[in-house]
Amino acid sequence: MVTGPIQQPSLVARQRVAPPAGLAADPHPVGLPGEPRPAGLAGDVHALGRAVAVTSTEPRWREDVLLRLRPVRQGFVEHVRVTEGPNGLYRELLTHSPRLDHGVRLLTREHAAIVAAILAVQQIAERPETHPDELRHRVGHLLRRLARHRRRGTDLLWEAYQTDLGGET
Repeated sequence: MVTGPIQQPSLVARQRVAPPAGLAADPHPVGLPGEPRPAGLAGDVHALGRAVAVTSTEPRWREDVLLRLRPVRQGFVEHVRVTEGPNGLYRELLTHSPRLDHGVRLLTREHAAIVAAILAVQQIAERPETHPDELRHRVGHLLRRLARHRRRGTDLLWEAYQTDLGGET
């Protein structure tokens, strides 16, 4: 049973900020005006998916895909550093929950595969003779890998930090 007022998202438009120099405004906005977009790597992955979905006959389509791939690559490198680093999340997880070793090893192996997939997409996108469908296929494969990796990481964190209070029915 819900008590009290029900919170609804605000429809008040926030001030739009001009995109950085050299980066065109996103031609495919998502959601309501002023609605926040995902930040960080999730937002960059989302932007890559939108860029590849545009008709490939658009001028500079391939360049836009490459432009959107760059922050995904940089964000994923940062993700690997934060999780695998000497004081990273995986070390902390294993310190508190050694039973998660298999899951951590799986995620670490996925990091190498995802980095290879990002580099493969970049190489294909840089070749003008590559058919747009091939590039879309490779980007789609990368996006699915990233989504699966994110789900597995979330599941691992849930398993590490969920609390069994017991006695509940």
